[in-house]
Amino acid sequence: MNFDLSPEHELIRETVREFAQDRVEPVAEELDREHRFPYELVEEMAGLGLMGIPLPEEYGGGGGDTLSYAIAIEELTRVDSSVAITVAAHTSLGTMPIYLFGTDEQKREWLPDLASGKRLAAFGLTEPGAGSDAGATQTRAELRDGQWVIEGAKTFITNAGTDITACVTITARTSEAEVSNIVVLNGTPGYEISPPMAKLGWRASDTRELAFQACAVPEANLLGPRGAGFKQFLEILDGGRMSVAAMGVGLAQGAYDLARDYALERRQFGKQIASFQAVRFQLADLATEIEAGRALVYRAAWLKDQGRPFALEAAQAKLYTGLLSNRAANVALQIHGGYGFMDEFPISRLYRDQKVLEIGEGTNEVQRMVIAKQLGLPPE
Repeated sequence: MNFDLSPEHELIRETVREFAQDRVEPVAEELDREHRFPYELVEEMAGLGLMGIPLPEEYGGGGGDTLSYAIAIEELTRVDSSVAITVAAHTSLGTMPIYLFGTDEQKREWLPDLASGKRLAAFGLTEPGAGSDAGATQTRAELRDGQWVIEGAKTFITNAGTDITACVTITARTSEAEVSNIVVLNGTPGYEISPPMAKLGWRASDTRELAFQACAVPEANLLGPRGAGFKQFLEILDGGRMSVAAMGVGLAQGAYDLARDYALERRQFGKQIASFQAVRFQLADLATEIEAGRALVYRAAWLKDQGRPFALEAAQAKLYTGLLSNRAANVALQIHGGYGFMDEFPISRLYRDQKVLEIGEGTNEVQRMVIAKQLGLPPE
């Protein structure tokens, strides 16, 4: 076993860390306060090849592997979750379905702009009445005269409404017994996008409600075989969980870094508070748990890159790092004391951003269901 990162992986870590510190960190608080989407940063990340890291170069991607992608998401999240989820949702959820299930013609048409980061993509699975129970999809698509006519709604969709968004891939019932995935281009008549939703955290990311009323798209916009949608989105979610797990590690590391720096600077009773056992031991525990979480994420990414099953490991990594990031953000804010409650200190933003890591891409409870099933345990 070799736990050393390759020179290529070390380079991407160094590149993304430098970008996050030099370009993202100075504007993160402002973007969050103004609920402003980071268009300039997305353009810069596209120039660095960060918007399509695991996608082939022939389509404009970075030609990297899943581990490279996980490292990049971790490093971005250490500084700002809104920027990180913009990359993660675009790559894992928006672009990957087209790459995995699209025809050669669909790939040639849509992937170059998406994999290069010139345009963004979204994935519409969640509905007002279909969250954890994704199989309860009510959006419908009926084939009429060579077009899919879509009726329904989606909610909590990331990246769907930016000025540079190209499309959203949605799940829809194409009959009572089947679910399919269909690509809908932005600007299609009958496809309405709500104003940005107000959120507790991830305030600089784009989150919308989508509505489809007599929205007609070409029959050729179907991804893969008709009725294969359920199997397809389960595969997509496995990959998405890995990116959110990487976010969990990144946020925990960012919270730890802030807490450690503050504990070394802050003095009470004539001492650095880092010298008090109550603080030292909490930081020691966090550092240990972060290494464990990182190992879970990297193993899941490695398995995927080896072409081996990784659904169990991705769910375990997502569950563990979600819980870890919760603890890390809470401990870090506590170490900051009253200053941690002030928005001028970045730990308050990390604290707000953290909670959705236990909800998005499958709640903690859903992860436990997936893990139990993968372990061969009997259903309820």
